[in-house]
Amino acid sequence: MKAVLALAILYVGTFLIVIQGASQNFVKAAKQGGANQIAPPIDPVKEADIRALMEPLGVRDLVQDSTVRGTEQFRESLLASVPKNERGQQFVNAFVDNYQRKFNPDDTTSQFVSIYDKHFTEDDIKGLLEFYGSPLGQKYAAEMPKINAEIKAANRAAGTRVAKEVLHDLRKEYPGIGTHARLVKQSSIQIVQAQR
Repeated sequence: MKAVLALAILYVGTFLIVIQGASQNFVKAAKQGGANQIAPPIDPVKEADIRALMEPLGVRDLVQDSTVRGTEQFRESLLASVPKNERGQQFVNAFVDNYQRKFNPDDTTSQFVSIYDKHFTEDDIKGLLEFYGSPLGQKYAAEMPKINAEIKAANRAAGTRVAKEVLHDLRKEYPGIGTHARLVKQSSIQIVQAQR
């Protein structure tokens, strides 16, 4: 049971990392020909089991949530790079509308099936299905989004606290520059930006 739980934790962690980077890595993969490569066929029984495994994990909801976050990041990036007028806003709105119309979560889910196939045997998938079919597995699947949100919030709070302490200390060491340094939120990452 410990091995299955460890495997499940590893699986969910890996999955969340993949989800988080999916929108950022799509263009890079396409440039390298990743979008044109044909994956070897997956055993239909194994594919069905992988897709069944995605149900209790809420993969489709995670993909959709990630898509919403990615769309907002694209919107923010575009807004910062186009003229700040009505025409610029129309351009950004048109991009978001077209992106949402063209993005297909099922395509992403199919990519995940290939990834799971590559990393897990049929027995692994069956074991994970058994685990997630159990009361503990169902509780684990239900609680992990909450746990991950709490972990991210705690990490963000700790990082912000440390950054503020470091900035406070550096203002003493660099009085001319340090007085103008500010913590600026940019693309959900806290950075130190010196104003000139």
